[in-house]
Amino acid sequence: MKDVVIDLHARESNKGSRNGVTDYRKSQAAGLPARFLFECSIKLNQKPLTSAMAAIIFHRFYKEVETNKTIYDEFLIAASALYLAGKLKDDPVKIRDVINVTHNTLNRGTAPLELDDEYWTLRDAIVQAELLITRMLKFDLSTVHPHKYMLHYMKSLQGWLGMAMWNSTPIAKTAAAFLQDFHHSPDILNYKPSHIAICCLSLAMQTYGIQVPLTNESNETTYWYNAFVSDLPKVQHWELCDKILKIYETTRGDTKFYNN
Repeated sequence: MKDVVIDLHARESNKGSRNGVTDYRKSQAAGLPARFLFECSIKLNQKPLTSAMAAIIFHRFYKEVETNKTIYDEFLIAASALYLAGKLKDDPVKIRDVINVTHNTLNRGTAPLELDDEYWTLRDAIVQAELLITRMLKFDLSTVHPHKYMLHYMKSLQGWLGMAMWNSTPIAKTAAAFLQDFHHSPDILNYKPSHIAICCLSLAMQTYGIQVPLTNESNETTYWYNAFVSDLPKVQHWELCDKILKIYETTRGDTKFYNN
């Protein structure tokens, strides 16, 4: 199995792109595997929660294999995480679709694979990687997502801000975008789901200059989110907000989340 999983997709070290589209075989930008995972998930028409689950599986796997992380092919693990997440979230995709989408995303412009040796090798690799991921995570694939907390907080904020204010600005859409994008980073594993939801909403409201009535941002005891959580100090709040915003920074050089 090791021979199948390790180094399945040899990648060149030079940077590159094709018509402004990421060339995953050549680019050395930060966070490429996570970007690849989300691009493939969109092409597979998976639900946002499914792609978020796939990202969590991916990050958890690399956290478990931290001492040996360079020996596993990131794009293969990402492909297998997508396939596994589809099963877990009752949003299944055919393994043939996963194979063709991930292969075409890595090899832009290629036709769907024929049922030849390359196809069956990739199919076996994804299945074997799925078993590897499951074992490395000790068969515990349960996840508490920030999404359910965010929905609860949004419902309360609607009444707090007033429907006119809520409907005049895309707070919900922006907060959801912050949350989904934060799944690109392995830092998402280091914070409570409720805190992540709060900080995504906080950033969304700051983006549009929204002040929650009867609260004072200069006084930690009167922060609006104290009504929802009691264990999020000011320092951690801003630390987490900063982590979310760092996703949008352009990283120079060949630094990656993994394979450093």
